[in-house]
Amino acid sequence: MDEFAEVLRAQLIERARSGAAGGDVREEVHALVEREAAALGEADRAALCDRVILLATGLGPLEPLLADPAVDEVMVNGAGSVYVERRGRLERSGASFESEAALMHAIERILAPLGRRVDEASPLCDARLADGSRVNVVIPPLSLSGPCLTIRRFRREGFSLRDLVGNGTLPATAAELLAVAVAGRASILVSGGTGSGKTTTLNALSGAIPGEERIVTIEDAAELRLRQRHVVRLESRPASLDGRGEVTIRQLVRNALRMRPDRIVVGEVRGGEALDLLQALNTGHDGSLSTVHANSPEDALRRLETLALMADVALPHAAVREQVASAVDLVVHQARQTDGSRAVTSIAEAVRVAGGTGTRELLHDGRMAPLHGGRLAERLARVSG
Repeated sequence: MDEFAEVLRAQLIERARSGAAGGDVREEVHALVEREAAALGEADRAALCDRVILLATGLGPLEPLLADPAVDEVMVNGAGSVYVERRGRLERSGASFESEAALMHAIERILAPLGRRVDEASPLCDARLADGSRVNVVIPPLSLSGPCLTIRRFRREGFSLRDLVGNGTLPATAAELLAVAVAGRASILVSGGTGSGKTTTLNALSGAIPGEERIVTIEDAAELRLRQRHVVRLESRPASLDGRGEVTIRQLVRNALRMRPDRIVVGEVRGGEALDLLQALNTGHDGSLSTVHANSPEDALRRLETLALMADVALPHAAVREQVASAVDLVVHQARQTDGSRAVTSIAEAVRVAGGTGTRELLHDGRMAPLHGGRLAERLARVSG
């Protein structure tokens, strides 16, 4: 039936292009099915109508994948190759598009409601769907495999720290420490590689922020799902096709400081905004949260220094190191395991060392080490006491 539905979809599109089609799409499809599939039973014709409408107005072969709650990511590598991620593992699906034109048609259906488009002049696009899912598109001539579409899906409600303990991402003792640290206004950096679950953990940490505080979130693509009532969500904006209208993460961080935030949550630090965030943390906006790509807690602090130096401000490296040492309290490092699961592999306290900032591991082999004084211990004592 799928092949027949594809044929009818092609006829429907051809009628639309020639101007022969008019009126409601469902009525057009119903008339087409009645004419071309009269030999089928009533139930089969109704099912065929639904399938043709899905192919003509939805995302075609991707619809069943996006309807599957077990699918976390859909990756289309050209018309004939569609992969999905389920429970942390990649697998090839049986879905495919009949042609590159059909794939481009689906891509256009995704981007058009968002006011975005891709073509040879602008072959790259990042966008966000209404449900928060992130979309990336790359088309020829940049992609030699044909149009490539990646859809990263997100839960409508983020995980809590309790959820992370339940699914084995985080030991219970570590979750208790992090909850108290967030409540005590510790500034926390979540590090890890791509797909390691940094944003999920960041969202869980944000759940420990007291409900009466004003939170401003800043993201490239809005993914966070904070449960507090007083949350202001900001999202960056790329330049238009004529090169105007771009609003960067750095601009949003600067603007957030004028919005009287109790907490600033930056989805990911990846550029010069690192310097503005460090300055905010050192001028009364402690307790903020963010993520960064890094291979270890120490690498995370070094990378934060490097990103801060990317700002167009001629600051000495030593001054940036000093700001990092004063700003960051904890680094939570997360990794994707060989079985596809995500786990917090290290929690480290940022400590001052000769020449800058070092780390002291608090989580080792699933066990928490005791604190030995310092700024973090003082924050936790204020909450506990």
